[in-house]
Amino acid sequence: MAETKPFYVDEIAGSDETGTGAESAPLKTAVKAIELGGESVKILVKKDNEGFKDISGAALKKAKKSFVELQRKLKKQEEQKKKQEEEQAKKREEEAKALEQAKSVILKEDESLPAAKKIKIRQSTENRGKRVKVSGWVHRLRVQGKDMMFVILRDGTGYLQCVLTGKLVSCHAYDAITLTVESTITIHGVINELPAGKTAPGGHELVADYWYVVGKAPGGDDAFNNKVSADADPSYLLDNRHLVLRGETASAVMKARAEVIKAFRAHYDSRGYTEVTPPCMVQTQVEGGSTLFEFNYYGENAYLTQSSQLYLETCLPSLGDVFCLAESYRAEKSHTRRHLSEYSHLEAEMAFITFDEMLDSLEDLICDVIDRVLAHKPTRELIEQLNPGFKPPARPFLRMKYADAIKYLKEHDIKKEDGTFYEFGDDIPEAPERLMTDQINRPILLTHFPAEIKAFYMQKCSDDRRVTESVDVLMPGVGEIVGGSMRMNDREELLEAYKKEGIDPAPYYWYTDQRKYGTTPHGGYGLGVERFLAWLLKRHTVRDCCLYPRFTGRCTP
Repeated sequence: MAETKPFYVDEIAGSDETGTGAESAPLKTAVKAIELGGESVKILVKKDNEGFKDISGAALKKAKKSFVELQRKLKKQEEQKKKQEEEQAKKREEEAKALEQAKSVILKEDESLPAAKKIKIRQSTENRGKRVKVSGWVHRLRVQGKDMMFVILRDGTGYLQCVLTGKLVSCHAYDAITLTVESTITIHGVINELPAGKTAPGGHELVADYWYVVGKAPGGDDAFNNKVSADADPSYLLDNRHLVLRGETASAVMKARAEVIKAFRAHYDSRGYTEVTPPCMVQTQVEGGSTLFEFNYYGENAYLTQSSQLYLETCLPSLGDVFCLAESYRAEKSHTRRHLSEYSHLEAEMAFITFDEMLDSLEDLICDVIDRVLAHKPTRELIEQLNPGFKPPARPFLRMKYADAIKYLKEHDIKKEDGTFYEFGDDIPEAPERLMTDQINRPILLTHFPAEIKAFYMQKCSDDRRVTESVDVLMPGVGEIVGGSMRMNDREELLEAYKKEGIDPAPYYWYTDQRKYGTTPHGGYGLGVERFLAWLLKRHTVRDCCLYPRFTGRCTP
């Protein structure tokens, strides 16, 4: 009779997962050896450096007992698994049967009811007590018991709770059983005010008497809630921005944005400005050549505009004070949370003004626009939803000269990355500028920047030619949202500025001519709408404040 092949067990270095029981690949436990070789298996155990030895009788008895217990547990688990599978199979069979039966349930509109009036959800309050017809997307869905379903409907103008109950609206119909979030449906019924103690959007709900599916959204792995979640990777959310926009937060930002833009236009209209629409394809630069997007324009070099300022200046003699709201483009390879390659640029130019008058107009713009949006109840509620506790900025804004900002940074030990202090003439980067603004915690009109760090067209101060009549508006939490200045009004000084910057004045002849045919002191500014919104709505990044953000490495969808 052949000798039984022994199984080797190394309690220190063995493995029940990768071991085979050979001396070169020992197991971890004697229980595993019994499982592989049977109860009569010969077992050699290694517990220390003395090598493999026959397992003791007590240890073998204990191992066999453990093996029997393990087999009992495995058998029980197998029985439970089989039972669960049978129950699941039965459930699937019942569900399939129910679905088949549901297909036979045909929901018909009661023709004896009054004709349903087609409305948008925003018109719900004024149509309470009437039979209406509302269409939209299933925003949320909840089944209660066997005969009741709650649907939060969304149509872009608001949210409406709809109650589907009983056979009249048949929660047992195939479309009801298979209804999914983001499906589009049309519901008929009466909108009733909710009793005290009950809550729903708008303080009412639609009790349905008829409904049907317009377009069904997928379920399972491809269901909407599996595609978009708040904790998903930011890059994934940007890839699926078209779906993210359906969420309550993103849509609230877009609605607030629309009202803020309306408020900007209303402000300028009330102050007598004229809106103009400058070109976005240009052959001149405003903010430096390194940030230009260049393209071939019928065989010539052209660029996407960095700013419409130069064109606005040409409108002053014919239209008076002007503004525009257009897209600007900056080819900055920056990944900060306040930079975009394409952004909405609100720009204005004013003639026959002083620098102090321009600062006053900026303060007036910001405060008046905030007052207007807060006076609009739906937008005020959106701001309270996104930025609880928001308070309008108090007037007057703090006016601080650049030289005083350098002094502030030194006094508060805010240094450069190399540990040295900022000195006059240094460009103050975003981080220390924001830190200073957050510490002061009020809007700042930061003025009189050195000419060397500002654009060529900015007017130098008459009493200190080192600095310009320039301003950045800084807001707590976001930093700079506006940049502006008085513009050079002397033709010879402007020509000298071209020369100093190495700019060929020939393509700028039309801009230079403004100083030739009746020059005047004038100034203006540019406001980044997304930065303004990031401050107002307390968004972490300006990318959340535009429809489809464009920045380095992102030009889709």
